[in-house]
Order: sequence, then structure tokens, then C-alpha cells
Amino acid sequence: QVQLVESGGGLVQAGGSLRLSCAASARVFSSHAIGWYRQVPGEDRRIVAAISWNGINTYYADSVKGRFFISRDNAENTVYLQMNSLKPEDTAHYYCAARWHTTAQGMSDLPTGNGMDYWGKGTLVTVSS
Repeated sequence: QVQLVESGGGLVQAGGSLRLSCAASARVFSSHAIGWYRQVPGEDRRIVAAISWNGINTYYADSVKGRFFISRDNAENTVYLQMNSLKPEDTAHYYCAARWHTTAQGMSDLPTGNGMDYWGKGTLVTVSS
């Protein structure tokens, strides 16, 4: 069955905001760290942000620090990525991924997403200049 489902992508002007959602099954949400990755054609998938399985710590790539914020909603089994001050270079397919009992730092040690247990199908974010 489907374990992770992303939503919230779309077209936005530079400087605008979007909030991505990653809905997880209860079993995955309670025991897995969740990371957001993005990929543009011709380039490797790269980590954007991550939150530990227990929500205690977070990680952000340098390119999004101070603009993107990751959070977990335990009641909704959902991880959110709030994206502010969007730039054209943020345009990409965004994917969420889950890894069992991992810290945010542990997720950052897997910057291209190798070793994830589950992946969503992705959502497209397009930022126009």
C-alpha cells in the first residue's frame, strides 16, 4: 500500500510561498524520519530538509536555511515543508522519503536519498521570475 503521498506543489511567483505536505501511514509516521528532496532534470536528487523520527531535530540544506521550515503534525500523520521567499532556482520536483528511526543529521548524511525505506511520487514546484 501507499506509504507516503505528497501534495501542495504548483506555480508561484518569485518571493511567494508554498506549503508542501507529506501524508504518511500511521506506522511509518510514528517510527521514521522524513526528508524532503528535490530534483531537476539532469541533476542528482538532493536533500532539502529533514526531521527526525521523534521530531526533536531538523536539518536544512544551506540553500534553503531561513526560508524553508519543516514540521510534523502528529495528529494528521503529516510532515509539512513551508517554503517562503521562493526563488526560480527552487523549481524542481519535490519528494518526501522516510527512513526508520533516523535523526535529521542521519538523513543529511544521505544527501541523495540512498537508503530510504519509502518514497512518495513527488510534487512539482515551479517558481517564475
